[in-house]
Amino acid sequence: MDKHYDVLIVGAGISGIGVGVLLKQMGCKSFCLIDRGEIGESFRSWPQEMRFITPSFPSQGFGQTDLNAAAPKTSPGYTLNEEHPTGEEYAEYLELLAEHYDLPVKTGVEVKGINKRNHQFEINTSRGGLSSKFVVWAAGEFQYPDLEVFPGAELCIHNSHIHSWEELKGDDYLVIGGYESGLDAAYQLNEIQKSSRVLAKTPTWKLDSSDPSVILSPYTFQRMQEAVPEGRIKIFKHQTVQSVRKEDHGGYYVNTIEGRSFTSKTPPILATGFKGSTSMVSHLFEFGDHGKPLVNEHDESTKCEGLFLCGPELRHDSHVFCYIYKFRQRFPILAKAVGSRLRLNLDILDLYRKESFYLEDLSGCGERCDC
Repeated sequence: MDKHYDVLIVGAGISGIGVGVLLKQMGCKSFCLIDRGEIGESFRSWPQEMRFITPSFPSQGFGQTDLNAAAPKTSPGYTLNEEHPTGEEYAEYLELLAEHYDLPVKTGVEVKGINKRNHQFEINTSRGGLSSKFVVWAAGEFQYPDLEVFPGAELCIHNSHIHSWEELKGDDYLVIGGYESGLDAAYQLNEIQKSSRVLAKTPTWKLDSSDPSVILSPYTFQRMQEAVPEGRIKIFKHQTVQSVRKEDHGGYYVNTIEGRSFTSKTPPILATGFKGSTSMVSHLFEFGDHGKPLVNEHDESTKCEGLFLCGPELRHDSHVFCYIYKFRQRFPILAKAVGSRLRLNLDILDLYRKESFYLEDLSGCGERCDC
């Protein structure tokens, strides 16, 4: 598989496909997207019942693009006829984009390592070596759960490892985490008549903020308002889990910093987030106090020139880009930096500006996020 490219995009999810579409529109002839799974693999790995919390609908009539669109003038809401698509449905939308724009995607290619030598990147993959002038790291977060948040976390079932909530045995579960994934877990368990106790470090449903990266989404808030009165969900706020242990008889004990103890016959559900895929290439990034990679104004690694970060791990000081409609606004910034160095046609960037896909001014940053 040995081959050289001008640009190699690692990841064929929303970020990889979105940047790939833009590079194609700019006239880039030498680029490739690789993914260890299929297009939209992270979305395919969602629990079957999980849906987008941001609504999808075509709104070009108002000068705006669908919140979950990967490219201007497209709409997963219109394409899928779903306001809150499932992961599988959204992967279908990404496949259609890749087909429509004839993107050079190679699936089933796992990155084993990346290094930079003599002003170019050398990428070792499961199917041979690749080299490239530029690398766009767009491998996402969902496939890299954090199982080291506290002692005993590995005893829990991370929510991203659940294929379907209906496959869980037992009637009562402890859910660790009070943000979107934790409350979605409680909601889904309630839907199949199972009880849950949610241990929430922060009452996200009560925070006074306009930043959707911090507070609970209206979609989840409304669903919880309908589910909690049924009596199968109990929420314990201001509970920070300190450890989980399993006894010989099979029971699980969860202790919190606040001094509470909870027991369960079933493995606790861990909904405390992800490490992120940049842990695989940490030697090519510097990391800030927020625990995320440091990038310059072009979303380029401050440590390794030519390596760009795209997707939900992106941070600029306290500005959080953990939703699609946030991080897609940085696609043109990244593409402009790469395109200028490769002398590509930058005219398409005007369309991205008109479609609110372009966030260049990072003043007035939002609040930090624990998601």
